[in-house]
Amino acid sequence: MSDTSSNQMWGGRFAEGPDAIMEAINASIGFDQRMAAQDIAGSRAHAAMLAATGILTDSDAQAIREGLLTVLSEIDAGTFQFSAALEDIHMNVEARLKEVIGEPAGRLHTGRSRNDQVATDFKLWVRDQLDAADGALVALLQALLAQAEAGADWVMPGFTHLQTAQPVTWGHHMMAYVEMFGRDLSRVRDARARMNESPLGAAALAGTSFPIDRDMTAAALGFDRPCANSLDAVSDRDFALEFLSTASICAMHLSRFAEELVIWSSAQFRFVTLSDRFSTGSSIMPQKKNPDAAELIRAKVGRIFGANTALMLVMKGLPLTYSKDMQEDKEQVFDAADNWMLALAAMEGMVRDMTGNREALAGAAGSGFSTATDLADWLVRVLNLPFRDAHHVTGALVALAEGKGCDLSDLDLSDMQGVHTGITEDVYSVLTVENSVHSRISYGGTAPVRVREQVARWQEKLS
Repeated sequence: MSDTSSNQMWGGRFAEGPDAIMEAINASIGFDQRMAAQDIAGSRAHAAMLAATGILTDSDAQAIREGLLTVLSEIDAGTFQFSAALEDIHMNVEARLKEVIGEPAGRLHTGRSRNDQVATDFKLWVRDQLDAADGALVALLQALLAQAEAGADWVMPGFTHLQTAQPVTWGHHMMAYVEMFGRDLSRVRDARARMNESPLGAAALAGTSFPIDRDMTAAALGFDRPCANSLDAVSDRDFALEFLSTASICAMHLSRFAEELVIWSSAQFRFVTLSDRFSTGSSIMPQKKNPDAAELIRAKVGRIFGANTALMLVMKGLPLTYSKDMQEDKEQVFDAADNWMLALAAMEGMVRDMTGNREALAGAAGSGFSTATDLADWLVRVLNLPFRDAHHVTGALVALAEGKGCDLSDLDLSDMQGVHTGITEDVYSVLTVENSVHSRISYGGTAPVRVREQVARWQEKLS
């Protein structure tokens, strides 16, 4: 495709072409060429509708639709020459279409504007990314479910303030992330349903006097319906903001899990072993195996949060309808989408490949007097102590064990009875981590039977 010194496609109003600085700030082809497939799909649907409504002849519409496929094949093959002088993907495609089919190309833009065209292209692109995120989240959820099912009865410490709190199970911990990423999947699907209205046919801002069929183009492009207000259709970027918001929350969840994997894979914890596929070595320390994939996932959240904030600030002061500010929407979304998809894929791979170190998990599960709450509950349940009294007795027993350098289960019964005379031999039944986790049978609890129920529920849900 030939380059031009000025954009004659909108140049009738202007005596001179833009200078280099204006061309540089105005052009978006450097990034919006990523929407080529969506742009051509929208144009093909528009041409078919123009023919069906009698606005174009069948022969012109057929030439346009076939010519657009030729242009798409050139783009896919990497032979298409993009021109900054033609500003954006829409003008680049239309200019090349004119070179391919001649005069009928000039009829393609009948009944539409670049305003509704770009909104349609961008919606289609974001919708494709939501579909990709849907698939990636399902894959991650399935990887987590496999880990949860395999380790439904593995004991490990549960933490608050990153200090040992109570024993839980590996499966229960994995299922916590299933719930998190399940909400992300729900948000993805909600966002897709909400944004699935077609802007095409809103034209510049007021609609068009041509007898177009917006329902036809909406259906052809997989939209549920046309947007109901032409002003809103061309100026709305809620769909992009919702995409970024959804990506931000999910990236935060990914980052939290990545942080745990960094900690867990350290020599100090040894809770998990990450596969070589998602680790790197050191250039100077031969013993090192670094969790770089997890660390990079943890860092991606900054770029995704940043994109969300940036687009919010672009949109916050714009009057209706379209302003050129809105050209700044795409680079933020493109970058966030790339990094979100990469982080999701990397996390799914790490989860599938990682090995939980059952022995190390179990060894840590009983540390830090993790069954103290079970002891307090026993005092309430068996001795009928008020919980606050039981809390005080348990605290005294923890201090006693701490002073002796042993765990609660290692205290002699006489030592315990020195704190409270009512304590019996039965108390030892609640002081093992295994008994502790098996006792937590309330709905949503860590007992293996509850974990397996939740695994089954989610497996059915995802199937």
